[in-house]
Amino acid sequence: MTNNHPTAPFGRRTLTLAMVASQANAKACPEDRVVHKWKIFRSITDAKERLNISDRALTVLNALLTCLPETALSPGKDLIVFPSNASLSERTHGMAGTTLRRHLFALVSCGLIIRRDSPNGKRYARRAGDGSIDQAFGFDLTPIVARADELEQLSQEVRMERRTAALARERVSILRRDIAKMIAVATEEGAPGDWTSLRKHFASLSGRLPRGATAALLEPLAGQLEEMAVEAGKLLESHLSAQKTDGNDNHSGAHYQNSNPEPSIELEPAFQQGRAAPAEETQPPSEKRDQKSVGFPLGLILKACPDIAMYARHGISSWTELIATAGVVRSSLGVSPSAWEDAVDAMGEADAAVTIAAILQRSAEINSPGGYLRGLTAKARAGNYSIGPQIMALWRKQKSAEAERGHLG
Repeated sequence: MTNNHPTAPFGRRTLTLAMVASQANAKACPEDRVVHKWKIFRSITDAKERLNISDRALTVLNALLTCLPETALSPGKDLIVFPSNASLSERTHGMAGTTLRRHLFALVSCGLIIRRDSPNGKRYARRAGDGSIDQAFGFDLTPIVARADELEQLSQEVRMERRTAALARERVSILRRDIAKMIAVATEEGAPGDWTSLRKHFASLSGRLPRGATAALLEPLAGQLEEMAVEAGKLLESHLSAQKTDGNDNHSGAHYQNSNPEPSIELEPAFQQGRAAPAEETQPPSEKRDQKSVGFPLGLILKACPDIAMYARHGISSWTELIATAGVVRSSLGVSPSAWEDAVDAMGEADAAVTIAAILQRSAEINSPGGYLRGLTAKARAGNYSIGPQIMALWRKQKSAEAERGHLG
């Protein structure tokens, strides 16, 4: 029997316009349409929020679909299923009757199933003489077939939104990481700029994201972080450009100083006599150049700063070995590579190595070797730094300690 009018639900449940529309769509479904039931169920699952149904309602729908033995669904009487409440409860892993009724109502309300109630509200089917179903009363799943294209479209839209949101979340995470590290290196390197305001603004954009954050929330946040990352990058690039310019100027200045045949620091008479010309001639040209840039013989440096020799595997017998050992000591003191490179640019390799040796010798007095070296580097760039007084003070301290030990002995 075919009904040409909307069928009303049994009992006190009222007929709604949504039910009328759902039945009309089911009647208009082409008879030759075929839908894979588990593929369409996947589409419904993806679009559950658009359809305003819960996970539990999907569990009930899954139970109704398992009542159909065929995988391919097509319009007809075979799409009406009539399981008892006990059977549905079993197929939904023990769901209570009241819960079942609530979720069945949700499926009807969103137009995924139609109630085909019998005169007494029971679910059953009348069969013809050949065993085929002549009339069935229960839940009609024809709307799923009728709305297959719509449901698939909704599923694609939801998947695209999820992908867009996932990409936006990844973009936010990467930008947050990049900005945090740019602010950290700017603080460490002392880069000029309004980093305090930038840090505060970054903190305001670094709150915890909701688990279900949508692209509408994430994309504007990513845009703000992108602008901040560009701003921070420009400040760091400007700082690098200034360093390169200063480095080139200092290299030129260091070359000019090396052309001066006399050391810039006056030595005590005893040490001046010890620096005889024949002894200098026996040293390689590179060793002589480094020695002149410092203004002290290597032996005096090692007497003033004996601790650095403990970091050399085979001792220190040349300026090259002192410079190499200073690179090892720099790491042990916690001085960053950039701070060391700045010192080399501002002072020259020899002066920077001797400065590291002096810092090591005074490490008990210096809380932050990296910050102390940067301060000396800034003085060197301004032309206000000389290693001489510090070396002489350390040498005198070592001589005094030796004399005291000899007196005690």
